[in-house]
Amino acid sequence: MAEGRERLVAHLRVSVGASTRLGPGKADLLEAVGREGSISAAGRRLGMSYARAWRLVNELEEGFGRPLVQAARGGGGGGGARLTPLGEQVLAAYRRMQAQAEAAVAAEVAGLRALLSPPASREGEAGEPAQAAPRVRWR
Repeated sequence: MAEGRERLVAHLRVSVGASTRLGPGKADLLEAVGREGSISAAGRRLGMSYARAWRLVNELEEGFGRPLVQAARGGGGGGGARLTPLGEQVLAAYRRMQAQAEAAVAAEVAGLRALLSPPASREGEAGEPAQAAPRVRWR
């Protein structure tokens, strides 16, 4: 597949209350916390600071009204973090929704990809600027 065609990706974002969104980045963070057993290690794995990782976890917890991550303070024995049962349920539900949504729109995304011209031919004959690849987002 041409590089330009790979840039067209559909992302699922779920609104939780008025101001919280659960999307692929926050789901990846929850998954990394569960896998790594640490918020700082999860953040490092995803290329974000510890403070940003905590802020994203806090946003989710505010939206759901209960903890999704249980953290233990560091110190001599070290700290750590794990998903709460609610955090595991939220992550599993999001991943199921994501898989269903991707399957539901796969044909349409493929159709949009077919409409993209290769990156090298995006600049018009008259020297017009290259067009950005379209992004697909559900609301």
